[in-house]
Order: sequence, then C-alpha cells, then structure tokens
Amino acid sequence: MISKVLGKIGLPILVKFVSSSLNKLDNDAAKKAGSALFEVSDAIKQGEISVEALKEANRHAEKTQEVENEFDAKTLSTINETIRQELASEDRFVRFWRPAFGYSVALAWLLTISTVCYVIIADYPNVTEIIASLVETTSLWSIALGVLGVQVVKRSQEKQSKKGEDIFSKTVNKIF
Repeated sequence: MISKVLGKIGLPILVKFVSSSLNKLDNDAAKKAGSALFEVSDAIKQGEISVEALKEANRHAEKTQEVENEFDAKTLSTINETIRQELASEDRFVRFWRPAFGYSVALAWLLTISTVCYVIIADYPNVTEIIASLVETTSLWSIALGVLGVQVVKRSQEKQSKKGEDIFSKTVNKIF
C-alpha cells in the first residue's frame, strides 16, 4: 500500500505533509520530528539531497513494503489454513469454537451491561461500588472483546474475498 502511495506522490511530498501534520500536534516529540522533517523538506527543495538519493529512498520504501506485504500474506495464509482445518474437523467443538466464543462473550457482555443498567435504574445504595468493581474487570473484557473483534474482522474479510470484493483496494484505487 505505501509503495503505491510513494510511487504516486513521492518522498518529498510525503515528507512535507507528515512534517506539517506532526507540527500541529501538541506533543514535544511530534514537534521535534516535524521540525526534523521540515529540515529534510528544505534540503530537498534546495537540492542538498540529490534526485538519485530520493529515487533510492523511494525504491527502499517500496522494497520494504513488498517484504511486509509478503509477510502479511504468509500470516493470513496460515490463519486461513488453520480456519479451514477447524472447519474440516470431525470434532464439533473444534468446528464451532469461534462462533461459540462469540456468542458466549456477547451473552456475558449483555448480562453485565443489563445488570449495570438495572442497578442504576433501581437506585441501589451501593451502585458506585458495583460499577467500580466492574472497572477492575476491564483488562479481561479488553482481551475477550479484542479477540472477538479480530475474529469478526478476519471473518468479514474472508467473506469479502470469497465474493471477489476487496473494498479496501477499490477505495484506494478510487483515491489514487
């Protein structure tokens, strides 16, 4: 993806936009990085950085992105193979663990939120203590909902690829 972007707009323009964006942030590290990139942008404008060096930087960025894309493709291939093996399994639990996990997390979340709503509406005297104790479970919910989110996203992407639709690629192609 970034290789296509760099191929279309080039490093000088990318440096300029990233520099101005970083300078607008209210963070010292971002402002320092923005200033450094602004100096690079000035060096490019003044010819202190040669066209050959810029082409090499673009080529390096494209190559780096190609390597990352290959790694991502191998990772997705492994994940898809795992899912196919799960679906092909004769063991019912292995085939349905993902949907079962999703339903169990959704049910637990529904019960938890319903309980919180009930406690608030019923005006229990210890409502703040109950809600505070639920805050302590945030890390558990973060993990469970994170796993569920990744599962949903990956399953959606798998369904889209089966239809021959790659919405992301279509959107990027419209932009560029």
